[in-house]
Amino acid sequence: MDRRNFCLAASALALTSLAARAGDAFPKKPVRVISPYAAGGGPDVQLRQAAPTLGEILGQTIVIENKVGAAGVLAAQYVAQAAPDGYTLLMGSNTHLIQKALQPDLHFDPIADFAPVSNFAASPTVLVVRADAPYATLEDLIADAKAKPGQMNYGSGGIGTSAHLAGATLVSLTGLKVTHIPLKGSVEIATSLLRGDTQFAFPVAGTGVPQIKGGKLRALAVTGRKRLPQLPDVPTLYERLKNELAIQESWFGLWAPAKTPAEIVNALHAAATRTLKTPSVQSAFEAAGNEAAVSESPQAFAAFVRSENRKWADIVKLAGVTAS
Repeated sequence: MDRRNFCLAASALALTSLAARAGDAFPKKPVRVISPYAAGGGPDVQLRQAAPTLGEILGQTIVIENKVGAAGVLAAQYVAQAAPDGYTLLMGSNTHLIQKALQPDLHFDPIADFAPVSNFAASPTVLVVRADAPYATLEDLIADAKAKPGQMNYGSGGIGTSAHLAGATLVSLTGLKVTHIPLKGSVEIATSLLRGDTQFAFPVAGTGVPQIKGGKLRALAVTGRKRLPQLPDVPTLYERLKNELAIQESWFGLWAPAKTPAEIVNALHAAATRTLKTPSVQSAFEAAGNEAAVSESPQAFAAFVRSENRKWADIVKLAGVTAS
């Protein structure tokens, strides 16, 4: 073969290789994200706010499908069994880690069954009392609870919820004797406080902050790693208790089925990064009491999930919480 023909053949081979790679480009069809929350629920709303931007960046529509049941377990089991091709993802969260800690026999493993892509958002809970309650500080509440053992209640949206575990952690770390009242849902927390059925609670920030700003509730502490920008004068629970288990944030991100190819996971992560750095998405998250929390890499998110898995297991053990 002469030099000219060799160069032509080499060029053709290179073009064929590039065309093959282009044909394999991800994604080539809409991507489904399975949400374990009811449509219109806090985290589901944030996912839907981010989805159009994520889809625009990926060049495909993001289809959000709600599979509600068993505190997120049904959605997790569904995605764990999906094809590892990047087209079916889970809105994975600390809820899945909590449920596995509460029910070790569940037929899914939040660590082994998924390839974490990126975190999306994080939000603490807020320790609140009625606005007219005689407690100006966390210390006031603790002192009164100790003076009235067995006479105080705290409410939550149900066993194993973030509000339940935050309350149980406070009770355990301070030695209080109070009663947990599991309500029908988190939307009933404020009503229960205002009726006087419960004396304190830990709603997520997205629910609690508007009620605090509206003058119905008073904030005594937040469970985040740092103070909330919306409540700069309210201390963190860690500032007062000096125990790492008092740092509790609800978060959600994207998980792909295990064995999803690294190049697909990386493509999804890159799109998530651009999405979460978009000012409109950040503003929407902040308005709901969340903070956009993009992971540095899929590996960093995987390490975070493993760390959180250990922490939530420790919290469940400390609080003595069971699924029953």
